[in-house]
Amino acid sequence: MREYYPLIVVGAVIGFFSIVFSIAYALIKNKKEAIGFDRNMKDGEIVRRLLAYAKPHWKSFVFAGLCMAFSIAYDIASPLLIGYIEEIVSGEFELAQLFMLVGVYAAILVVSLVSSYVQAITLQKTGQRILSTLREDLFSHIEGLSHAQLNLIPVGKLVTRVTNDTNAISMMFTNILVNLIKNVFVVLGVLVAMFILNLELTLMVLCFAPFIVLFTLIFRKFSRRAYRKVKDGTTDINTFLSENLSGMKITQIFNRQQRKMQEFEKKNKTLASAKHQQIFVFGIFRPLVYMLYIASVLCLLFLGGKGYLDGASFLGNAISSATIVTFYMYLSKFFNPIQSLAEQFNWLQSAFASAEKIFTVFDLQPEVVDEPDAIELPEVRGEIEFKDVWFSYIPGEWVLKGVSFHVNARDTVAFVGSTGSGKTTILSLICRNYDIQKGSILIDGIDIKHIKISSLRRNFGQMLQDVFLFSGTIRSNIVLRDDIPDDEIMRVCDYVNASSFINKLEKGLDEEVRERGNNFSAGQRQLLSFARTIVHKPSVMILDEATANIDTETEVLIQDSLEKMMNIGTMLIVAHRLSTIRNADKIIVLSHGEIIEEGTHHELLEKKGRYYRLYTLQAHREQLQNA
Repeated sequence: MREYYPLIVVGAVIGFFSIVFSIAYALIKNKKEAIGFDRNMKDGEIVRRLLAYAKPHWKSFVFAGLCMAFSIAYDIASPLLIGYIEEIVSGEFELAQLFMLVGVYAAILVVSLVSSYVQAITLQKTGQRILSTLREDLFSHIEGLSHAQLNLIPVGKLVTRVTNDTNAISMMFTNILVNLIKNVFVVLGVLVAMFILNLELTLMVLCFAPFIVLFTLIFRKFSRRAYRKVKDGTTDINTFLSENLSGMKITQIFNRQQRKMQEFEKKNKTLASAKHQQIFVFGIFRPLVYMLYIASVLCLLFLGGKGYLDGASFLGNAISSATIVTFYMYLSKFFNPIQSLAEQFNWLQSAFASAEKIFTVFDLQPEVVDEPDAIELPEVRGEIEFKDVWFSYIPGEWVLKGVSFHVNARDTVAFVGSTGSGKTTILSLICRNYDIQKGSILIDGIDIKHIKISSLRRNFGQMLQDVFLFSGTIRSNIVLRDDIPDDEIMRVCDYVNASSFINKLEKGLDEEVRERGNNFSAGQRQLLSFARTIVHKPSVMILDEATANIDTETEVLIQDSLEKMMNIGTMLIVAHRLSTIRNADKIIVLSHGEIIEEGTHHELLEKKGRYYRLYTLQAHREQLQNA
């Protein structure tokens, strides 16, 4: 009995660790809701959805599988060949025979290495194609979300989904998935070879298999939790940076750099803590698997050496030195895939955590979508009608309350009212940026819900107060990738007075536009916005505070542009400066989401109501400023 003490000690050590980690797992599992140890999407669902992207590239995966077969054959055959060489060396042998066996081994190794290289290149190319498709689908889906949904999701979070999270998934196709399949076949092949070679030693190796499964299941739970924290921390930092780098000027103006640095440091420490937890989990898992490998080697050397010295055999299988050498190599081949899985567990859990977050975005159903019977509008006259429209951003808090009005085709209609009265909301609803809760909105007598969104918006040109310019050139910002000749672009720029500053630029239309157009003044950006709108030939134009925060000289140019654009089609204007809308065909005065006055400039002045008071107050203020 005493001679088996080493085996008892090994079993006791493994049993101790199994009990400790099982207790830890049970305690964590009971408190999973309290510590955020949640699983919102099952692994099977994640894999199924990811494989849908791999399906079109099945031929590449089959080819990679064929290459992988050579590598698997090497893993299974090489220990047998080494064992055979050891048996020859230990007895009488001819040098030519040894050279031949070594040459065969080298040839198998070369074929395996070449196959592994071709497999890696094929998978990398295929993985990048899948990654590109996934990114494009995700970006396209985000483009389809409504304004309300986009307002609820921080930009930094969406950037993380499209960049960091998709990068993590690429490892799923280029490395993890194929290696998992390879490792399964290697383990099965090695087990079959060991069973054929020696049943007793194989059963000894299998005694360690339950503990491998147990440790893998336990640390799979811990790893998923750690990776979710890392992903959340990364998203928080990206969101913080996206917002604060854009608003850095405000931070500097109010001298809040130190405060923002403290906020960033807090988020950075949270991410660092999550990373430490991740490293800690992995730092325990891999040594445990390695411990099982060393334990199995010790048992092999003990039992194999004892059997060899005693000349023992089991079911007719004698234990020789070649058997021990072959089994030693097979143990390495058996545990290497598991150790490899430990290495790849980071990527596996990262890919699953990232995929879960990406598919959460995919599962966001756009709130504003085409109706099944939606039609294309080949041409829009520009007649607009609101019929008892009720709308709220937050349920129960009505922004518009039973609003009804009619706009004739090619008319210019202005909306006036205090902040929060619903002016900008009306303009957003016409383009179906949001859907109304009650009533109906008609374009040329057709409910806008029965018109395809792309067709509807194609006929609208929106010019907002906060003009957004993309990085690129003046030309690219005006045409927005459409193929429009330069002479037509310049004709439009002349029409809206934008050529007054474009012609002074060294590169003209090819002048660089930096991020958000910060190398141009507010007035210049507004004129570029006018040109961008007119060049796409809209039937209805929408101007929201187009003359706000503009210097007097530029305002004259913009006012001249507005008067020209009034002849193009229907125009809807929101303006605080009432002097800019005197020539409007109709002025609608709003208060707390309701229309309180309606008429022309002169009609409303004669009524001496809300519009009259606003106009008189502004006129008096301008007189004081000019005095």
